[in-house]
Amino acid sequence: MTTQQKKGQAILKGIIDEVSKVVVGKDDIKEILLLALLSQGHVLIEGLPGTAKTTVARTFAHAIGGTFKRVQGTPDMLPSDILGFYLYRADGSATFMPGPIFANVLLADELNRTTPRTQSALLESMQEQQVTIERETHKLGQPFIVIASQVPYGSPGTSQLSEVQTDRFMFRTWSGLSTLEEEDQILRDIDIITEPHTEAVTTPADIVRLQQDVKEVHVADSIRRYILDIIDNLRHHQDVVLGLSTRAGIALLKGARARAFLQERDFVIPDDVKRLLVPALSHRLQVSPEAEMEDISPEPIINEVATQVPVPKIDNA
Repeated sequence: MTTQQKKGQAILKGIIDEVSKVVVGKDDIKEILLLALLSQGHVLIEGLPGTAKTTVARTFAHAIGGTFKRVQGTPDMLPSDILGFYLYRADGSATFMPGPIFANVLLADELNRTTPRTQSALLESMQEQQVTIERETHKLGQPFIVIASQVPYGSPGTSQLSEVQTDRFMFRTWSGLSTLEEEDQILRDIDIITEPHTEAVTTPADIVRLQQDVKEVHVADSIRRYILDIIDNLRHHQDVVLGLSTRAGIALLKGARARAFLQERDFVIPDDVKRLLVPALSHRLQVSPEAEMEDISPEPIINEVATQVPVPKIDNA
């Protein structure tokens, strides 16, 4: 391992350690956030109120040394509340007033409480790293990651995210209630948690360099074919009515590269892909009404297909 690679691994470990000083447990969410950041993706966190969704996002942003902005989803929120607007003066001049999206980490809290119109305001920024307002394009800073939270659909005042919107998120993860041991630690350290002093362990420029390093991780032809076989089998599953887009395969490939890098490997193995199947695919699958009536969710379908597709032999040559 080169000196540069050792420095990169130390940065990643430092981010996790710094976040863990404030966020008790939630190890899966911490890993998913780091993988999405390294892969230039975005994360959708679903869970009940009070399960540390905001805390983990804010602490994560501070640990990477980036700027953090938060917007609270409400039914009356407008796209300009997120993107920004032009302020016109009496003399005819105009000044662009950037919205909270101009940050390294944007937390869109309870996104599914906003209207579909406001939700769609994020589409261009998540895909193209820019926003267009009144025919003027504004580039976003790097790195850029959207961390959106949503309460379970069906709760009062919620609007289901469209398939187009959810497809823009690389991963979806669940923020559940803490264990009794974790809650005991939270109560014991509550003064530290509620008044955190998170140190920046790196800089946005270092993160951008790490993102480029991740692109050098080798993905063998057999691994790429393995991803495609899983995607294809899910598209033709009898309980699936809305198949997976190409973004699903891209999310798996990029996420697997990032996981290999995180584990100090320069090549992807099948376990990297398996670990990310549910986070990368579950929010993209739409099961049939008949399957829903039998309480079949995307997760068991994904796990079923994963057991049916032959696992390739490791080939890092």
